[in-house]
Amino acid sequence: MPPIIPRWEWRAFASDFGAVGDRFAERPQTGVQDSDEIYFVGGAGAIVKVRDALMDIKVLREVDAFGLERWEPVLKHPFPLPAAEVTRVYAALGLDPPQLAREAYTLAQIIEELVAPSGVLTPVKVRKHRVRYTVDGCTAELSDVLAAGIPCRTIAIEDEDPAAVVRAVTSAGLGGYLNTNYPRGLQRLLDEAPERYGVIDVGTNSVKLHVAERAGDGWRAVLDRAELTRLGEGLEASGEISPQAAARTADAICEMVGEARRTGANVILAVGTAGMRLARNSTAVVEVVRARTGVTIEVISGEDESRLAYRAVEAGLAAAGGSLVVFDTGGGSSQFTFGQDRQVLERFSVNVGAASYTERFGLGGVVASDVLNEARAAISADLSSLDGRPRPDALVAMGGAVTNLAAVKFALSVYDPDIVQGAVLDTAEIDRQIELYQSCDTATRRSIVGLQPNRAEVILAGACIVRTVMDKLGAASLTVSDRGLRHGVIVDRFGA
Repeated sequence: MPPIIPRWEWRAFASDFGAVGDRFAERPQTGVQDSDEIYFVGGAGAIVKVRDALMDIKVLREVDAFGLERWEPVLKHPFPLPAAEVTRVYAALGLDPPQLAREAYTLAQIIEELVAPSGVLTPVKVRKHRVRYTVDGCTAELSDVLAAGIPCRTIAIEDEDPAAVVRAVTSAGLGGYLNTNYPRGLQRLLDEAPERYGVIDVGTNSVKLHVAERAGDGWRAVLDRAELTRLGEGLEASGEISPQAAARTADAICEMVGEARRTGANVILAVGTAGMRLARNSTAVVEVVRARTGVTIEVISGEDESRLAYRAVEAGLAAAGGSLVVFDTGGGSSQFTFGQDRQVLERFSVNVGAASYTERFGLGGVVASDVLNEARAAISADLSSLDGRPRPDALVAMGGAVTNLAAVKFALSVYDPDIVQGAVLDTAEIDRQIELYQSCDTATRRSIVGLQPNRAEVILAGACIVRTVMDKLGAASLTVSDRGLRHGVIVDRFGA
């Protein structure tokens, strides 16, 4: 028999891998296999199972920086299993062996006489339908699994070369999934642990984290927070993300990945928007973040950003029929989606963002009226793609600028998403706030109840953008959506 060469393995579990799983399954198949197996769950450091009437043990030998695991097969033995091999099973699982009264054990005897009385190990019946593929030269499989009567899916990729596995995982769109071996995956199923998904939105001005879990027919927020990192600071002048801005952003993402993992998220995706699209050195920033966290930032197009924002609004607000415009203004760009009776008709992105106008016109503190008028004229010119469009039946706005405007309107000393979600802002309220911010220096703005201190510099530019959009579309008021790109990604990738 040729020697068995241990391979580096990566595996993920999910009830549904969504579009990623669909694309994975479109590859040419290299084989199909069905099997009924029994896993012994409850120990550590080994995979112990029964397949093809053999006791099968693999021992974890090494874990690399990416989280790949190198497993070594150490036993394949038929039943009855000699007492010495039973002892070996327990040793592999890191457990003290029980008193053994027999020289050899059948499978039924192991379960009835040793496993069941101990209360430590759980025998789990697993039925697998495995379809094999080749991904970038690596062996891969997509399996439909029924474990203890609970259905799920698992995707695995393995190879002798760990770098090849990492490349294959990334190219298959699975880079955000947590590497989860069979014992851990089965334990989660037995514990009925909720499926949790994390999305990090890497914006030009801030980084946002959203962790949600499936709840009934929708999603329940587990964690949602933002951190101002000013990724786009100096970007307009230099065309590049500065080392300082890149470091701040990477630090924030690293911290958020850790938070998401601690909540039990088994998937963490990251998407980059305007700042990442525009910067010449965005690829280097993506690599720095991937090296530190194992998460790869997917830089999405402006059109895709618009589509995902629209999906977030649809999922979060009970939109009525008629014409609907959804816009999301960020630090470096604004996304617009036009729809009719819940159907998307047009979507586009323009490079109109609060951070860039704040820098260009010095809108971070007290601003003279002529300077503000010049800035608003520039915003209007850059939003010329909205000129001549009919007034929509409903206008919905999202993003940090508009949620802060709503929080200031209601004087929320503590941000309350339930109050902000669905709030209505009219032109008079936005004009009031523009006048307020124009007359305040940055320090005074930070004391305004409802305004997040880290938004103080960019809020005036953000308010002017929002007000200009309303003018262009002839809207006297708009509805605020507390949901954002990150919520749209959850719905789009993992289902409503």
